[in-house]
Amino acid sequence: MKSFGYLLAIIVSITAVLLLWGVVIEPRIIDEEQFTVGIPDLPPDWQQKEVAVIGDFQIGMWLENDSTIRRIVDELVERRPAAVLITGDFIYRPTGLSFFPWIDELDRPAAERRTERLIQENVDILRPLVEAGLPVYAAMGNHDYGQETKDAEALVWAADLLASTLESNGIEILQNEARELGTEFSDPAEPLYLVGIGAHYPGMDKPTEALEGLPANAPRLVLFHNPQTFPKIPAGAAPFAVAGHTHGGQIRIPMTESWSWLRIVEEGDVHADGWVEDPDFGAAGNRLYVNRGIGFSMIPVRVQCPPELTIFTLERENQSSSASRTSL
Repeated sequence: MKSFGYLLAIIVSITAVLLLWGVVIEPRIIDEEQFTVGIPDLPPDWQQKEVAVIGDFQIGMWLENDSTIRRIVDELVERRPAAVLITGDFIYRPTGLSFFPWIDELDRPAAERRTERLIQENVDILRPLVEAGLPVYAAMGNHDYGQETKDAEALVWAADLLASTLESNGIEILQNEARELGTEFSDPAEPLYLVGIGAHYPGMDKPTEALEGLPANAPRLVLFHNPQTFPKIPAGAAPFAVAGHTHGGQIRIPMTESWSWLRIVEEGDVHADGWVEDPDFGAAGNRLYVNRGIGFSMIPVRVQCPPELTIFTLERENQSSSASRTSL
């Protein structure tokens, strides 16, 4: 009986420590990943320029990780990258805390007030980037449409309100379209493009539409939310792409390389974070990096998946290497 009591005490103690770490400590640790990445035909003006990637804020989640987002924003203002890319999921359950969005829709005015509040919190958090004159571009995520699953009804009105409000506050939302980057410092005759693709869950990810009008060999970065968009991109059209959505799995078993709860709940291939090395995932000539994001989904816990700020230093691609980790 004593042995059972000791075992129970050990289990309770380990659980308490993991909860303390996962709820209080690790979500406040900023993991800054730095890479040098090769871009085919990169214009000279973009050589050695830095591009920052963040995302998955999930503002509205209980115990939301807004303080960490603010610290990352402050760091970016000081660092001054050439562009800041946001992978989407600005808001969490825009209509309320119900697991059944149609219930929240019965009180549409209350849902709209909550959505407006969450959007305004995002604007306030990101305002220092805009005031510092940093170009900020973003894609839309499934939570911005109120979708936790692919089969849930898309709240297009909430996503439209989010996009229009962010746009009016200096943050460009790209939905199946391309923009020239660095027009304030680079030669307009040699542009670098950013291709932004729509959200996967509401079926708005249309890579072909996003690439329309883009010169065939134009140097580009590609931005979208869900890694599952990546296989839909034509071969060679995304030599460097970034996504989010996964939170890195959010909870990983300690002492393992990549096992997380996603292995249980997700069907098919799981590409939780970092460079996707699977040659069968995506077309030839395309490369994808998955950012772990900052916020939470479902539960406010991160274990072995700290919030991530990714800094990419761009260089013209050569034959020896297309991406490498920068020494820290």
